[in-house]
Amino acid sequence: MAMSNLYSKIAPKPDKQRYRELSVTQTNAWVNAESCNNGGFSITPPHSVSQREAMQILQPASAPTSPLASPNLTSTTSTTFSLNVASCSSEATTSNNSSTNTASNSSPCLLLQHGEGTIDPNWQATKPSVRERNAAMFNNELMADVRFVVGNPGHTQCIPAHKYVLATGSSVFYAMFYGGLAEDKEEIEVPDVEPSAFLTLLKYLYCDEIHLEADTVLATLYVAKKYIVPHLARACVNYLETSLTAKNACLLLSQSRLFEEPDLMQRCWEVIDAQAEMALRSEGFVDIDMATLESVLSRETLNCKEMHLFEAALNWAGAECLRKEIDPTPENKRAVLNSALFLIRLPTMSLEDFANHAAQLGVLTPEETIDIFLHFTAHSKPNLSFPTRTRAGLKPQVCHRFQSCAYRSNQWRYRGRCDSIQFSVDKRIFVVGFGLYGSSNGAADYTVKIELKRLGRVLAEHNTKFFSDGSSNTFHVYFEHPIQVEPESYYTASAILDGVELSYFGQEGMSEAAVGAVTFQFQCSSESTNGTGVQGGQIPELIFYGPTQPPEDH
Repeated sequence: MAMSNLYSKIAPKPDKQRYRELSVTQTNAWVNAESCNNGGFSITPPHSVSQREAMQILQPASAPTSPLASPNLTSTTSTTFSLNVASCSSEATTSNNSSTNTASNSSPCLLLQHGEGTIDPNWQATKPSVRERNAAMFNNELMADVRFVVGNPGHTQCIPAHKYVLATGSSVFYAMFYGGLAEDKEEIEVPDVEPSAFLTLLKYLYCDEIHLEADTVLATLYVAKKYIVPHLARACVNYLETSLTAKNACLLLSQSRLFEEPDLMQRCWEVIDAQAEMALRSEGFVDIDMATLESVLSRETLNCKEMHLFEAALNWAGAECLRKEIDPTPENKRAVLNSALFLIRLPTMSLEDFANHAAQLGVLTPEETIDIFLHFTAHSKPNLSFPTRTRAGLKPQVCHRFQSCAYRSNQWRYRGRCDSIQFSVDKRIFVVGFGLYGSSNGAADYTVKIELKRLGRVLAEHNTKFFSDGSSNTFHVYFEHPIQVEPESYYTASAILDGVELSYFGQEGMSEAAVGAVTFQFQCSSESTNGTGVQGGQIPELIFYGPTQPPEDH
């Protein structure tokens, strides 16, 4: 499955974003400025990340096939732009056989027309700025001195361009057209790039505009890297970061390794660590490459049960068997996992998980199964091929929003009313749960419904219980899964308690509090019907995963 198509299946489609005058420093020297081939500089698209990380610039006779190219691509224009693009599909021929054969051997760019914006012979007079006149040349045959045949053979699209414009925006195009090894070709084949992504690149070079969509952003990042256009690449990375969720984090981790984007890799790891169970069960996990699988299985800070990792690895192995066109039997799954199997920390599972699940799946040998059982039960433990140290996971952090607590004989009471507070953060975090006050009148049991909302939409809710020992301590209640919270947006934390009516409550509340590298801001919520606000009330603590150290001053 093409990577761009897979990403479009699992990624939310946010509103189109326009990035202008992005300040991005190019850090990766991907090509030799004097080395070019038919389609500019060829980045070898390999089949695994371990290969991808050792990218070389080659000069083959023809450019390779992109890992992002869509196998079902049709020769139509992208819906992002209103374009006048002629199709260069192999079907764009006359109906009789002889003319078809002739057309197949002739130039695929014969059908291109001038752009609508330049039909008027005096079109220059209607465009007062250099930018408008330059934009009129985008995807326009008028004065074009080069044409690109873009896409897989049989599904190509011919795109006219102007060497001067391309060379001023890309060092690769400059070397291609004006460098020491420049070739005077009227048509350049680019089979490893999707036409829609190539048009997005040209739109930026001609118009200084960037329009990105979920189903083409990875292909656009590929072409931006290929032609060394760092501002466009940065815009693609920013787009991917804003749409990053547990559902696509593993897939984007694999791609960020390919594109050598360490910031995006770090964002992916933050999501995978905190929401490991959801990430491992995502549709895209089975499509990652072996090197990314190994990096996930060896990750020390994953926040999930080892059984979930074992199941995810077997799901990946089953998909890999199908890719290799072999039966997904337990033996074949073990074979395709190879050494990655021994990165799973089977001895750290609970005895129940191992006995009732892992030991019965047929992947382990009888000797391995017996040895792990002995590890669980015997005083003298055998040597194992699997790691025996439990993963460290993530350490929860706690934001305290009150400076003191108190109780009085006539408050704090409940009776089914809602305690609620709004908060925002300056960095992405993952809310795990809340700390709540309990009874001020002796030990008591409470039932509670906790909820997290954003803009009125419920992100998570959970009904649970806790025991209060009658002290002024807080008591932690947790959601079923951590909830991703983005910076610079207000969220509403709510709790409805049922139990002994008199309880402790917070006072001397803070409108701003810093924990590690994260700063929280609080404001009152209109949903709070039981008196909780910034200055006092319930929900004294927010429990979360997030960055632990403040950024260093430069």
